[in-house]
Amino acid sequence: MAVDMTFVPTTFTVWDYIVLAGLLSVSAGIGVYHACTGGKQSTTKEFLLADQEMSAYPVAMSLVASFISAITYLGTPAENYMHGSMFWMFAFAYIITGIVTIRMYMPVFFTLNVTSAYEYLELRFNRVVRISGMLTFCLMMVIYMGIVIYAPALALSAVTDLGLWTCVMSIGLVCTFYTTIGGMKAVLWTDVFQVVVMFIGFFAMIIGSAVKVGGFRRGWEIAREGGRIDFWDFNPDPTVRHTFWSIVVGGTFTWLAVYGVNQSQVQRYLACGTRANARKALIIATIGMLVVVCAACLTGIYMYAYYADCDPIKAGIVEKPDQLVPFLVMDLFGNMPGLPGLLVSSCFSAALSTVSSGLNSLAAVTGEDIVKSIWPDIEERRYTRVTKILAASYGLLAIFMAIVASFLGDILQTALSIFGMVGGPLLGLFSLGMFFPWANSKGAVTGLITGLIAAFWINIGSQFYPPPLDDPPRTIENCAARFFNYTTDSLLQADDMFTDMMTTAAVPEERPGIATLYALSYSWYSFVFGMITLLVGLLVSLCTGLTNPKDVDPKLICPVFDVLCCCIPERYRKKTYCGVNHEEEGADVELRGYHKNGSKKESHADAEAEPLKNPDAIA
Repeated sequence: MAVDMTFVPTTFTVWDYIVLAGLLSVSAGIGVYHACTGGKQSTTKEFLLADQEMSAYPVAMSLVASFISAITYLGTPAENYMHGSMFWMFAFAYIITGIVTIRMYMPVFFTLNVTSAYEYLELRFNRVVRISGMLTFCLMMVIYMGIVIYAPALALSAVTDLGLWTCVMSIGLVCTFYTTIGGMKAVLWTDVFQVVVMFIGFFAMIIGSAVKVGGFRRGWEIAREGGRIDFWDFNPDPTVRHTFWSIVVGGTFTWLAVYGVNQSQVQRYLACGTRANARKALIIATIGMLVVVCAACLTGIYMYAYYADCDPIKAGIVEKPDQLVPFLVMDLFGNMPGLPGLLVSSCFSAALSTVSSGLNSLAAVTGEDIVKSIWPDIEERRYTRVTKILAASYGLLAIFMAIVASFLGDILQTALSIFGMVGGPLLGLFSLGMFFPWANSKGAVTGLITGLIAAFWINIGSQFYPPPLDDPPRTIENCAARFFNYTTDSLLQADDMFTDMMTTAAVPEERPGIATLYALSYSWYSFVFGMITLLVGLLVSLCTGLTNPKDVDPKLICPVFDVLCCCIPERYRKKTYCGVNHEEEGADVELRGYHKNGSKKESHADAEAEPLKNPDAIA
């Protein structure tokens, strides 16, 4: 592969800074606009749910934007560059996730017409379970937002004169500002703007890299020769980092924890107002996610093709895989004033969209689950003011958590590990309530705690005994010929250091037998810890006295066989209700899927519905 010798700029020009400042200004301006128009964010319904009047398209773009976090933008191309194309198989997981969410989880939340997803847990079990679930969600989101802020700050500091923590403050404060004053409408419409910027970034890098290596076909051949094209690894070993099974099966549970029961996404569905709009939004978003994963993976593949004979990490040009994307941007477009600013802005956009949705959802659950439990009669205007203060406070906390994120490793694996460690038990908790009517509150709390303990135990153990990696080779044989600003001596020194590190790491160390347990692939975390939560919850429920399914309101239960096996005659499906009276007047037919006569019927939540039956509820 012939590549011209180049000098890689390492700083932004004035035009780059102007473009980046423009992006931040537009995002802040959208927040100001929605703070000054409409109801001026004077009610919690407007601030948290956009008055439930949003159409499907902006909500769909927002779902896609929050999916394309800075972790996806930086981490997925780096994943394909370093480890190969197996990550592409997550596309199958996204499709399954969308179908299951639409059919099994979304109808329950719409039936109940809740603001906080954790209200379901109190209706199904009791307040203790609700608060336990809410606190678990807050823990996950605060840690995750810290990573999302840190990732683009790290990228920007690597290619500009701005310091790392100056970047952290810029992202965190701008995002906190427009989320706090503009509410959910600002979050949704800034996401629409930002997702366009993100796609521009992906496609520019793909096209730019392909042109440099001689075309798309040649780039694919280089990646295949370098061992980066590998899709069909059916190894059933759960300790192998990426296989078809770990990504498709394990990945489905990972993303179900996000799109099925995560407050950030549930809040977006409810902002649509009707189920039909929410379903449409998620279908469009699923298609968008497929486009995103293809674009991100192609970026990594063609980035490898471009650097096949000169690995920037091994050469010591960049320190971490997460810095590969900004380095590629500066390498390809550094001599085009303004363009690097636009492309790095796409990384900023990815961070802003994810953090803004996180702040809004954290304000919602804290207000609904904590503030209203302390002051149940709080007046609307004061409650709205409190939720805005909560959003701002969580923004400052996320900035602090970015400091913690700086000590973590690979950002993509870290983020998905967090979703598995915390999201898995939460998915197990909601599934316990929706699919097993005999489960009780004692089982729910015990299952959640057990799942979290197991998750943190395995993850902490993996830090002491990291699972072995078998990555495709990388070389620096042509670096001196490609880059003016990297000498042969410095490259040889970097190569020697890298070789010494790899040799030291390759020396087999004595590992205890339990280290095999710690080698579990992060892709299986959500499945394993969700199943632990489910099984322990059912076992404890059995030991402490099962709930009588007849005493559980049918609106709280999803009849799985009605949803998945609607072709089976109804008289047989009724036997799978486990005693839950889904024929009860007022029970939501959307959950059952069919009327007694077998015809479809659309159903909407009734905000004034009669109180739900909950045998576990406590005062």
